[in-house]
Amino acid sequence: MNKQHFPRWTAALLGAAALSAQVCAHAQGAPASAVTLYGIIDAGIEVVNKVNGVGSIQRMPSNTGMMPSRVGMRGTEDLGGGLRGVFTLEMGFAPDTGVSGQGGRLFGRQSFVGLAGPWGSVTLGRQYSMLFWSVLDSDLIGPAIYALGSLDPYIPNARADNSVAYRGTFGGWNLGAGYSFGRDTVNAGPSPVGTNCPGESGTDAQACRQWSAMAKYDTPGWGVSLGYDSQRGRTTTGATDVVFGNLNSSSKKDNRLALGGYVKLGDTKIAGGLLRRDNDGDTVKPKSDIWYIGASYPITPALTVEGQYLNQRYKNVDDRDATMYVARVVYSLSKRTTVYSQVGHIRNDRLSAVSVSGGAAGSNPAAGSSQSGVNFGIRHTF
Repeated sequence: MNKQHFPRWTAALLGAAALSAQVCAHAQGAPASAVTLYGIIDAGIEVVNKVNGVGSIQRMPSNTGMMPSRVGMRGTEDLGGGLRGVFTLEMGFAPDTGVSGQGGRLFGRQSFVGLAGPWGSVTLGRQYSMLFWSVLDSDLIGPAIYALGSLDPYIPNARADNSVAYRGTFGGWNLGAGYSFGRDTVNAGPSPVGTNCPGESGTDAQACRQWSAMAKYDTPGWGVSLGYDSQRGRTTTGATDVVFGNLNSSSKKDNRLALGGYVKLGDTKIAGGLLRRDNDGDTVKPKSDIWYIGASYPITPALTVEGQYLNQRYKNVDDRDATMYVARVVYSLSKRTTVYSQVGHIRNDRLSAVSVSGGAAGSNPAAGSSQSGVNFGIRHTF
């Protein structure tokens, strides 16, 4: 993967921009505009057994621990009449090495600008797919090292380049839609963080287009969500010019439908959902379902235990399914600093070789082998 070192000047630039905006707002005596610098640094140690059917691997994961590491800044300007200018620039990085994530992009997690008001927001740039927002509340474990992303790596990488998006909240409803003219301009393997599908072609109008939509309804005690994501491929010109998942024609699509929900029973939250995929780029196992259900319970205000069950089933194909079990203990040392431990276990069918870990590449077991992993880490937010 072609990654660039995280520039030292970038953090200084972000900090200077945030400080400048705060000083300007204070001098003017009104919060007409503001820029906020924020981030997460999440690092840990992991042990995964039965790698390639041989032995275990001990490592410091680069992709994610409990949450992926990031640095970003977001800003807003009051334009009057309820209208605001908004922007977000957010970069991902590997805490073990300091290199940029998302295929080496500088602002690979988010990079957009737009307008917002009581009617919602319209933004342009690199943004999350609406599929991401639709599973946010039903997937309790989230983008962690042992999670939904182990079974479908696109879920924690559900973003699109060259996109225009709308999101609006109306009472309990949260609605959104997005459209990309060329969903991914980076070649990172290819892999889910860079699928080499830039699109925006004058000869093939459908190449690498993507659209997504979601609808959520939330109450204090429960919520439901529906999301859809459709990605097109592009016509390739040679053996080395391929796109992720063999979507080697703009007529081929990779579609995902997400249904989810949650309920709160006192301090306990129970959530689950279904992720249905129909992938024209996979000739062996194009149709699949992932069912998941989890629960979260705070034992004390500082200590929380969480667990999740996930099951991946391929339609009309035998011996390629997988089942995962995840448990996590989280202890908050403060509002910003948290320590945690996570355990994951996967059972692969005879022809399946899915790794339990999404923390880094290179940990897949032998086909048909079960695998376990354990991770200890610390997370700090600012």
